[in-house]
Amino acid sequence: MSILTAVIGFLVMLLLMIMGLPIAVVMAGAGLVGGIAEFGPYFVSTAGSVVWSVLNNPLLTAIPLFILLGELLLRSGIADRMYIAMSAWIGRLPGGLLHSNIGTSALFAATSGSSVATAATVGTVALPSLKERNYCMRKSLGSLAAGGTLGILIPPSVNLLVYGSLTNNSIGQLFLAGFVPGILLTLFFIAYIAISNRNEKIKEDTSISFAEKMELSKNLVPPLVIFGVVMGGIYTGLATATESAALGVVSALFFAYRNNSLSKKFFLECFRQTAQISGMILLIITAAFILNLTISMTGIVDQLTAVVVSFEFSTFTLLLILALFYLLLGMFMDVLSMQVLTIPITYPVIVSLGIDPIWYGIFLVVMCEVALITPPVGMNLFVVHSVRSDDGDIRDVMWGALPYVGIMMLFVLFIILVPKVVLWLPTSV
Repeated sequence: MSILTAVIGFLVMLLLMIMGLPIAVVMAGAGLVGGIAEFGPYFVSTAGSVVWSVLNNPLLTAIPLFILLGELLLRSGIADRMYIAMSAWIGRLPGGLLHSNIGTSALFAATSGSSVATAATVGTVALPSLKERNYCMRKSLGSLAAGGTLGILIPPSVNLLVYGSLTNNSIGQLFLAGFVPGILLTLFFIAYIAISNRNEKIKEDTSISFAEKMELSKNLVPPLVIFGVVMGGIYTGLATATESAALGVVSALFFAYRNNSLSKKFFLECFRQTAQISGMILLIITAAFILNLTISMTGIVDQLTAVVVSFEFSTFTLLLILALFYLLLGMFMDVLSMQVLTIPITYPVIVSLGIDPIWYGIFLVVMCEVALITPPVGMNLFVVHSVRSDDGDIRDVMWGALPYVGIMMLFVLFIILVPKVVLWLPTSV
């Protein structure tokens, strides 16, 4: 198979996805058609064995467990209390509750692993308070959409799990690598809000005493404990990523029990939503492995790598090209589709050029974050807009999120120039 044929096939797949065909169907179909065309009918049996091995990978069990963990926190009311506690401590900063949006998103991201869940949860909790205090809706919605993107960077992250499973990299190393960039990006967001709102009046209640703040801080204990259980289990070696996710679910159930949230309806809602999201993700991953099999057997990646090397791009130039490529692609594709479609093509190229695969995983996830808030199909834009109680225009969310796109692109440039920001923690532990 020639590179031209592969490029045409990629563009056809991209077009079909933009037209609305299910991503799993498009990728699996392309993989099977290409494989059968090149190797004949026996390719189907080879693909069948690949599917079997993928679905029996214990690592993938962690995905539904982390999704369930986020659902338990959302439906038990823990997220609501987190927001109130955050508001008490950082609501006095220039920008007021906009900081609470970012801080709560970061803390919820440290337990849920999902950007969509983070944006939906914090948006549902925060918007009534923001509207009541007459905050600018454009700024409020933008901070919620941007804060939600932290869900796929701050560990544990479902997207880092997907990257690790597709590239056979250590999940523990990827989670460590995402921690410092996640905190830094959170601080960059907070700094932007403080600077851009420095001349505006603070709209917060100043009557909250220090003792009341300490009392409210008890609401921050559940997410911190769950984060400690999950990450501590992984890095002490006492548990695998899957086992740590299970321990996190048990911890969340304990706190839900303490909040008197457990009921038949509670469990049905959590399990139903977890099953729907997990089924979608695992089906897409399975389709991606079928496509990967075709790509690897046809030797397209080797040819593409040789072509890229022949251009003699510097590492910096290549990464800038990839950043632009993902920025444009993210305008038309959802994050998971973009990730599983491009990893089989770009990953072998960057590894062959000596780029650290752990660093590249963080680079890719940050670019996926950008895709979450770039129109016309930025998922977080629609999620935040959907939780509004008024009839506002979605352009409010888009314009509000635009400055954060710029911040994240500058952050991408920062980690390209200073890769130790990403690699310091994984190499020191």
